Amino acid sequence: MNNEEYFVKELDCIKNERIKKSLIYMINKLPDYFFMIPAASTGKYHPEYAQGEGGLLRHTKAAFRIGYELLSDKAIGDKYTDDEKDLMLMGLLLHDGLKLGKEESKYTKFDHPILMANYIEENKDNLELTDSERNLVCDVIKTHMGPWTTDYQGNEVLEKPKTKYQNFVHMCDFLASRKCILLPFDEDDNIIE
Repeated sequence: MNNEEYFVKELDCIKNERIKKSLIYMINKLPDYFFMIPAASTGKYHPEYAQGEGGLLRHTKAAFRIGYELLSDKAIGDKYTDDEKDLMLMGLLLHDGLKLGKEESKYTKFDHPILMANYIEENKDNLELTDSERNLVCDVIKTHMGPWTTDYQGNEVLEKPKTKYQNFVHMCDFLASRKCILLPFDEDDNIIE
């Protein structure tokens, strides 16, 4: 199975074909572990659906779906162009793509947002994004951790969100990690309509 087959419903939500092709390319570059691991090793910061095998995949789908639903509300979505919406949704699908690094480590890499943004930059010649589109995607991924910017040694590693795009993507990721917000998934890891 190609990695993109995990995201058929999500890819159908992307309107711009160039952005969709670029997203498909990056999805197919994700490491195999992405589709197998839980969203977090302890389960402390994520709801039950994000735990166990495939938990990171379900967390990613939840963050995307929350973003899609919010952007479908005119009060929120009208603040963005269609391409900006597609780019933020692309960021949501890729935000944790290298959670354990390029080469699978035992634990979450604290700098995984930077690793993923750099991975997109490394693959820029294979993407159909303009420089400003690619920068927007990388910026929302790099800041998706919100206020949690220091590593376990107290070093400031990540940037805090500043733009409306960065804050939106962080908000969707944050909501997808809340134990009180439960989304129903079927046996194929798709959100039940």
